[in-house]
Amino acid sequence: MTVIATAGHVDHGKSSLVRALTGTDPDRWDEEKRRGMTIDLGFAHTTLPSGAVASFIDVPGHVRFLRNMLAGVGAIDACLLVVDAKEGWMPQTEEHFQILKLLGVSAGLITLTKIDLIDESLENVRRSEIAKHVAGSFLENSKIISTSTGTSTGTEQGLDDLRVGLEQLVISSSTPIGRQRPRLWIDRVFTAKGAGTVVTGTLIDGSLQVGDELDVVRSGQKVRVREIQQHDTTVESLGAGHRCALNLVGVAHDEIYRGDALVNLQQWRETLMFDASLRIVPSLMHRVTRRGSYTIYIGSGEFPAKIRLIGKRELVADEQGSVRIAVSTPLAVLPGDRYILRESGRQETIGGGEVLDIHPVLRVSRANPSRSIERLIAERGWVTTSDLELLTGEIHQPVIGEWVTTPVLLDAMRKDLALRLTKQTDGIEVSRLAVHEQAVLASLPEVVIEMGRARIKGATSISDHPYVGLFANAGVTPPDTKTLDRNIVRQLVQRGLLVDVEGTVFHLSALELARHGIIEILAQNPQGFTVSQFREHLGITRKHAVPLLEALDRRGITKRAGDYRVGGVRLIN
Repeated sequence: MTVIATAGHVDHGKSSLVRALTGTDPDRWDEEKRRGMTIDLGFAHTTLPSGAVASFIDVPGHVRFLRNMLAGVGAIDACLLVVDAKEGWMPQTEEHFQILKLLGVSAGLITLTKIDLIDESLENVRRSEIAKHVAGSFLENSKIISTSTGTSTGTEQGLDDLRVGLEQLVISSSTPIGRQRPRLWIDRVFTAKGAGTVVTGTLIDGSLQVGDELDVVRSGQKVRVREIQQHDTTVESLGAGHRCALNLVGVAHDEIYRGDALVNLQQWRETLMFDASLRIVPSLMHRVTRRGSYTIYIGSGEFPAKIRLIGKRELVADEQGSVRIAVSTPLAVLPGDRYILRESGRQETIGGGEVLDIHPVLRVSRANPSRSIERLIAERGWVTTSDLELLTGEIHQPVIGEWVTTPVLLDAMRKDLALRLTKQTDGIEVSRLAVHEQAVLASLPEVVIEMGRARIKGATSISDHPYVGLFANAGVTPPDTKTLDRNIVRQLVQRGLLVDVEGTVFHLSALELARHGIIEILAQNPQGFTVSQFREHLGITRKHAVPLLEALDRRGITKRAGDYRVGGVRLIN
């Protein structure tokens, strides 16, 4: 399905054309019918001869209702630019046309309506005018199809040619990106009798099924999809690029609004600030700076915003630049999303562009935003594949482990770790490394990890230090550490090879010897034993017996029972 937005000046026949093509009146409100003009979004669809479906968003043309028009063009594939043959190109025609260009619309048709009200000579003039206005744009080679809905003569003209043009437009329009992360911008909210809250919008990413749970980005409320309708037909699932109506459970109709987005927040990174490109409209008569009251239109929403220009102090008409945009409402956006910027005080369209970075890490003075993945990674250094998908909407293969980085940074990390391994014969304590450093370490050849420390295979480790043998051979009567290098002893204790009890240090094997001795003592004295009995059984002095028992207590091998000690939970294990 292709979503097509009508665009053009007020009363140029957009709604009449949609009604003639689809049989549906897009003017939903009594006020619209009374005024004879569209003041809010209208929706209709038609099945073309090939079976393809064209869905129309009929947007209002009057300048007072421009905000509603902007809410409707955030998720379109193509446009139908409507020009009244009698009045020609008008101010809102130009503004709508500029907005379509800023939104990156790349396909469309032009129709010259009410052709029955003019002669051939004026028609040729109008065609020349239109060609001049669209020269150099995406509509430069578009067909200009003359039509009449027969409102004055009762005879329709050109509608079959328009249907053929629409068929070709649908075939040539781009296929939506098939990200596996649903996102729907809401453009209407209402209640249906017996159903509750119903929202409509275009599913621009991912797919939906009945029963899926989603989040309202602005409020964080969880909702469940009770029913999906597409073109008045109930369906069980829906793919990207389709308009739909969703019956939601979990939210009241007055708790959700146009401009809200429905997503699974576990799959999206919300943002309150993003970097974007900014193209100023050619007709702007003043400079654009950070000063002013601005509003951005993105998706189907309208959000107050503050801007800071990047790399420049000002932009002028038809100039391209970059901008950092801050909003007060969290948004679920991605690089490539288009937006429109308007100045609230002057009530005029300033420009627009596309999102470049949804989570900038550099200050404005240093930022140089783009959609380049290489730029994003270089600024962050190391990014997990899951974070990279949240930041870009794209899946990338990891460079190492679960990480993505630049070849330069990866090479530098490998060299740094190799140098540290060479210099530190005792190796590197793995737990002190960052997660991405551990991933690189695991990829290095000839590296072994023992007792939580990494070293080059075959390299001498502190575990092989002569002190280890000295304490092991001493058993339960260890040497006095005052005569030894205390730094080496401390490192051996940290590695878990020795046990320090208030300055008295034992090898681990001494604790095992003591454990066996205790089992023998308890076999003769089941009620428990004293320090003296322990000392006499092992043939050691109280100087060593007391700290040795304290070490055994800490490990659960023994435990105190008054003046006695009995077996602990780990005596036998």
